[in-house]
Amino acid sequence: MDILAAGRIARTGLIAQRTRLNVTATNIANAHVTRTLEGGPYRAKNVVLRAVPLVPGSPLRKVEVYAIKDDPSPFKEVYDPGHPDADARGIVKYPNVDVITEMVELLSAGRAYEANLNVLTTSKSMFLKTLDLLK
Repeated sequence: MDILAAGRIARTGLIAQRTRLNVTATNIANAHVTRTLEGGPYRAKNVVLRAVPLVPGSPLRKVEVYAIKDDPSPFKEVYDPGHPDADARGIVKYPNVDVITEMVELLSAGRAYEANLNVLTTSKSMFLKTLDLLK
């Protein structure tokens, strides 16, 4: 693998992990939103990644964001008849966001971002040292 290909692969990893970080942060920020502009509680989002060839026919793979999908799990229902969003039975639907799971996702995406950044930094360093050798 050439040095530039490693950099390009790491760059796509950085973009994918940044997307994961942003979506996870949005999920955490909306963990208690019971009424959105569309109506109803906030629905958690999940990032779907996929590997695609770096260039057509290449065995090298890069990562890309395939989709950002709504989490199909049911909303949490809590009995709170005094809440403004309570239904006739006194049930309030809260987002299907599990903050603990989202925190783990945040840590995972952060570590993956760091790993890709280290690959990019190392790749750059190797490229610069190669140029120094050619002087």
